[in-house]
Amino acid sequence: MKTSTKGIRLIKACEGLRLEPYLCPAGVPTIGYGSTHGVSMDMGSITQETADSLLAADIRNEAEKYLDRFILVDVNQHQYDALSSLCFNIGAGNFRSSTLLAKLNKGDYEGCAKEFWKWRRGGGKVLPGLVKRRQMEEDLFRLSVPDEQLHSPGPKSRKLFLYCHLSAVYCSLVTWRLY
Repeated sequence: MKTSTKGIRLIKACEGLRLEPYLCPAGVPTIGYGSTHGVSMDMGSITQETADSLLAADIRNEAEKYLDRFILVDVNQHQYDALSSLCFNIGAGNFRSSTLLAKLNKGDYEGCAKEFWKWRRGGGKVLPGLVKRRQMEEDLFRLSVPDEQLHSPGPKSRKLFLYCHLSAVYCSLVTWRLY
């Protein structure tokens, strides 16, 4: 599975774009959309295109590669995008050792969703930007409904589909403003 356009937009919105190197709240030299590999404070600025390329490589090498290795249960695109954003931000090592992943791999999707909020600290401090990001990731993760529920006949599944569709529209247009 790959991070969707919505997942990439979520990461971009949460990371923000800075074309000059800077120290993130945790004190790590960073550039572009949160890229840290090979970044030093004395390097020059980058272009938008370079930032997009760095992000694509970082998502592929720092999130998707590890999600595919560590996740042992089925997830759908919403769940994958939320987990990709989290793994991109906290790093593969932290993701691998997280209670969030342990609960997910036991099939405890609700318990997994409740774990996002625990990852709201940077440099030992609760950061408002991480609080907002974790809420968006959790909301996206919770939008997920197994495909068989969406396609099974009956009024409950139609109501569930409508609820999920309206929730997705609300999150996309009102909460995230990613479009």
